[in-house]
Amino acid sequence: MKDYNKEKIPRATAKRLPLYLRNLTILDTKGMTRIKSKQLSEITQVPSATIRRDFSYLGELGRSGYGYDVSYLIKVFSEILDSEEKSCVAIIGFGNLGKALANNNFRRNKNLTISCVFDIDPEIIGKTITGFHVYSMDDFKQIAHEKNIRVVISTVPSENAQQAIDVVVDSGITAILNFAPDRVEIPKHVSIRYIDLTTELLTLLFFDRHYKNTSSAVPS
Repeated sequence: MKDYNKEKIPRATAKRLPLYLRNLTILDTKGMTRIKSKQLSEITQVPSATIRRDFSYLGELGRSGYGYDVSYLIKVFSEILDSEEKSCVAIIGFGNLGKALANNNFRRNKNLTISCVFDIDPEIIGKTITGFHVYSMDDFKQIAHEKNIRVVISTVPSENAQQAIDVVVDSGITAILNFAPDRVEIPKHVSIRYIDLTTELLTLLFFDRHYKNTSSAVPS
């Protein structure tokens, strides 16, 4: 496989690659072998011109008149996103949302694994809940190191998120997915993505109202 210079891929393009990969993987499971940018645009709601430009940063991925080979695109995007490399994930905040995420445990990607969960509630610390031993946030740095954690998912409420994220950053973790909508302060070398469920729901409702005749995935 080609050795891609990932630093030259624009950030906007990089953010869309998981969207492409997710939808292409679904198409592959349905037996679709090739696709054109117009078809992928209808599915992802990303303009076909943008898709072609995104793909151009990665070399010659398709052929004029033929389109793109679905399985080849999956291989390319998987390599770029390192989705073939096993990554251990920790969840901090083991309330209802944390439990739901843990129980899902990335069933579509065997290389993403939730290895441990953390909380500050003394009522659940030390207990095994839905198959997960609940560790104290006081032990985060040690446990994260022992279990080789690379990514943290935070479901901690906004009022406590900064303190929790500080503990995570102090442990050396540089990749965080935060379900609290309020921004937190982090060093420049740390990557963080915010998932605001209210915003996501409003976006979904907007597309449901205004794109009734388009069968598509709502863009992320």
